[in-house]
Amino acid sequence: MNLETFKFDIDGDGIAHAIFDVPGRSMNTLTGKAIADIIAISKEVAENDAIKGLVISSGKPSGFCAGADLGEMGESAGGGKPESEMTEAELKKAQFDRGFSLNKTLRELETCGKPVACALNGLALGGGLEVALACHYRVAANDNPKIQFGLPEAKIGLLPGAGGTQRLPRLVGVQAALPLILEGKSFDAEKAHSMGVVNELTSGDKTVEAAKAWVKANPEAKAPWDEKGFKVPGGVPHRSPGAGQVATMANAMLHAKTYGNYPAQLNILSCIYEGIQVPIDAGLRIETRYFINTQSRPEAKAMIRSLFLSTQALSKGASRPQGYDKYELNKVAVIGAGLMGAGIAHEQAKAGIETVLVDVSVENAEKGKDYSRRLVEKAVKRGKMTQEKGDALLARIHPTDNYDDIKGADLVVEAVFENPELKAEITKKTEAVLADTAVMGSNTSTLPITGLAEASDRPENFIGIHFFSPVERMGLVEIIMGEKTTEETLAKTIDYVLKIRKTPIVVNDSRGFYTSRCFGTYTQEGMAMLAEGIKPAIIENVGRQSGMPMGPLEVSDSVGLDTALKVGRQMAQAAGMDYSSNELGQFMAWIVEDKGRVGRKAGKGFYDYGDDGKPSRIWPDLNSKIEVKVDECPPELKTELKNRFLIRQAIEVARCFDEGVITDARDGDIGSILAWGFAPYTGGCCSYVDLIWGIGPFVEEADRLAKKYGERFEPPQLLRDMAAKGEGFYDRFPPADAKKEKVAA
Repeated sequence: MNLETFKFDIDGDGIAHAIFDVPGRSMNTLTGKAIADIIAISKEVAENDAIKGLVISSGKPSGFCAGADLGEMGESAGGGKPESEMTEAELKKAQFDRGFSLNKTLRELETCGKPVACALNGLALGGGLEVALACHYRVAANDNPKIQFGLPEAKIGLLPGAGGTQRLPRLVGVQAALPLILEGKSFDAEKAHSMGVVNELTSGDKTVEAAKAWVKANPEAKAPWDEKGFKVPGGVPHRSPGAGQVATMANAMLHAKTYGNYPAQLNILSCIYEGIQVPIDAGLRIETRYFINTQSRPEAKAMIRSLFLSTQALSKGASRPQGYDKYELNKVAVIGAGLMGAGIAHEQAKAGIETVLVDVSVENAEKGKDYSRRLVEKAVKRGKMTQEKGDALLARIHPTDNYDDIKGADLVVEAVFENPELKAEITKKTEAVLADTAVMGSNTSTLPITGLAEASDRPENFIGIHFFSPVERMGLVEIIMGEKTTEETLAKTIDYVLKIRKTPIVVNDSRGFYTSRCFGTYTQEGMAMLAEGIKPAIIENVGRQSGMPMGPLEVSDSVGLDTALKVGRQMAQAAGMDYSSNELGQFMAWIVEDKGRVGRKAGKGFYDYGDDGKPSRIWPDLNSKIEVKVDECPPELKTELKNRFLIRQAIEVARCFDEGVITDARDGDIGSILAWGFAPYTGGCCSYVDLIWGIGPFVEEADRLAKKYGERFEPPQLLRDMAAKGEGFYDRFPPADAKKEKVAA
């Protein structure tokens, strides 16, 4: 055999040992070459009489296998007639054969007539777990705290396509398997053993030895489902009332959570329900058909591209300018110990950075450190952190009111109120003690960086570093380039963001930048609907059904209705309009100033809030000021409102590209999902246009909405030019590190 990703040997007892070890990678993935090697190994084991059994293990200390290589997903297998020349029947057969390839191989391995065991030293996810499930016996390390198992495909719009939807339910029962597959939940070795996914636990250095011992002792091994009289644990839906009830409830719960936006979850449920009622071979064919259907959906393509490939690339520094040495950050100062500053300080200290936390008094700075103390206490209590690590984290935060303590800092994040004069004063005081090579960053969500940099003696070192609240839970950081900010400063800032384990996107200077500017369009559209007399409950429900994490009125409450009123008046004044002369302006002034309902922080806004801070109900008197004209929502209205919510946001994103605020489609997509929660099933605003709609139909629909509802839906000239050329965002604005390559949609 000529193997490229496996090492293979046979011991004196006739036990073959296949060691999975993809060259040049820290983690194994199921590449096309790996699948070809598994096919060759299966054939050799089945046909070589000298082989009595097989043990599969990993040569990587990081684990067994992280799953399919999504970078290869969707690529042609090569050879044969081009798909464009195939008949529909030929194309379907080619797609099925390609999709069924690994399923067929693993089934042949499972039925080779010889015992097959898998030694798991670390994680086995997705296709990695599916390979293990096709083995007759699984031994896992019980001394690796990072070991995890799972089928996470649903998180990126796919379903397990190598037997996972068929073998796991047959192994642990439908009821136990459903949440693991539908939600992509991972689990540790102990749980895997208790469920029966893993048969034996031992130390990591003995997994291969234990697997070989089992193979020697079980020469006639078979999979449970190949044994005569096999019954699925808990029964199957059409024969067992309990299993049938599980399937019915799962369907209802699925719709309540996904609103039908995620085809993968619906197909997973159908796949399990249909496949579990037939023999395993028929079930695997059913799985492949659903896998092909899911993989071909635009939602899957969008989610794979954004939630996996683009997120992974940006999180590794794909946007970092080349030619600059890695910037070592040993000491970073945070100025302003309020909610944002305290959160930033915590994330830095957690990443091992010595952190100076500055405020107007030591007492205030200590209060900022208290935020980290509470987070550490909670983490230790939940077993997510040892007390020793928690104490070390807190020891790295140094509260002070003395700017001299900033000396020696490699980077500073100013995180005070959105007041240009205050920020200018702090910039001057900070730069007085900073080295010429240090980065001066401002955590601002709206104020133009070029203007703030006017207070700096070194504007080339000045940059925007926009965090999101709560900092410890939000994974995105928006980096804003000022007019004089250098590429070297950008490289240093990206190194900082990566060190604190956040995902950076890079944008150019503008009021509101990218995320703050676009975020507001969702709530504004909700307000517009309210002013039209659409019942508040309809607005909120359709907002969530469109894929947004909250309804627009609840989001407005979270931001603060007093803030919304202030911004509305400022925007109207800038446009030369009187905000108090229109119905929405009058309504906002009434609810904030007359009724004192300013949002979640006051326990009352569009919603009434309970003692736990959660919304209890929409305020009953909300429509005493605006007449309800629409109190029912038939399907056609629901579609119209969903389109208004999502297209309005995408139009503003397009305007940001048109104005040069953002220049990389990946930043557009990842920023829209991670910053303001744009419907994840779309892959982000850019992919929503490119893949869910298509550029031509999107522009047509936006024009229709503009004619009906106003110029806020008017497509910028950029979109019209793209439509004329048939270009998508990923064609016009490809990744910064691959400008010369046309990125496949």
